[in-house]
Amino acid sequence: MLGKTASGLYWMFRYLERAENTARLIETGFRIALTRGKGADHEWSSVLQTASANDAYERLYGEPEQARIVDFLLRDPANPSSVLSCIMAARQNARMVRTALTKEVWEAVNETYIMLRKRLARPVPDKDIPEVLDLIRNRCALVQGAMHGTMLRNDMFDFARIGTFLERADSTARILDVKYFVLLPSVNFIGSSLDNVQWETVLRSVAGDRAYSWLNEGEPSPMGIASFLIFDRRMPRSLRFSVSKVRTNMGYLMQQYDVRHQSHDLAEGLFAQLDNGSIELVFEYGLHDFLSGLVNDFAALSKQIETDFRFEA
Repeated sequence: MLGKTASGLYWMFRYLERAENTARLIETGFRIALTRGKGADHEWSSVLQTASANDAYERLYGEPEQARIVDFLLRDPANPSSVLSCIMAARQNARMVRTALTKEVWEAVNETYIMLRKRLARPVPDKDIPEVLDLIRNRCALVQGAMHGTMLRNDMFDFARIGTFLERADSTARILDVKYFVLLPSVNFIGSSLDNVQWETVLRSVAGDRAYSWLNEGEPSPMGIASFLIFDRRMPRSLRFSVSKVRTNMGYLMQQYDVRHQSHDLAEGLFAQLDNGSIELVFEYGLHDFLSGLVNDFAALSKQIETDFRFEA
């Protein structure tokens, strides 16, 4: 496969996953802000930080303000990670690799772009935000469903999956890290009802609240939730699950091309770290240091994939 085709598929599905994750972050911001009242703008700063958009927002707009932050994350052209920017980038990549996509996948992406460009043509009123966030999640899910239902399980499918799950792992790690160090107003709140509400909100942001309750009895705990989102092999947005899918699809590429690259070694190393770890060791080491290290490892793996498979060629 040409490097540009591999790159287009990889980034198309990274951008789609990023758009969905940003929509989930906005919903999380609303839920957490409800528990804070007058201090809600601080929580929106944490949402910006999770989305790696804090510096860009401050340069443009200064102090955090809910309405402006929501608009920045949903539709601001100055934000390359806004939902609309991501959907536009996904469609641009889809056009570049049009012949590598099935008719159903292309139509799903194109219709998503047309629909969201129209819906996000102007700022979204607060009362309409839940409906808009549902629309974003549903449209991204539709594209994923078209991919799973119609695309051959070949190298094109593998690059799409690698992009999806590497972006997902990065997002989950960032959500956990920011929650632990930013969302709490004081260490005095650790273990309080406010702390528990915020941890439950984090679960909702990765669509894991019901799954967690199915698997765990009693009140949710920070350590239990962290373990679930890092190590659970059944949770489709956990770090271990996401990295296992990256590793698996990297393995399929190795078999198909009959060559092992450095990126394969990095993926194997990441999976081994998550497969053999425990939440007790993570908290002993330091959750922030552990998650920051993983985010850096995800970036290194992405860069190595681009090099090994000649994305610029």
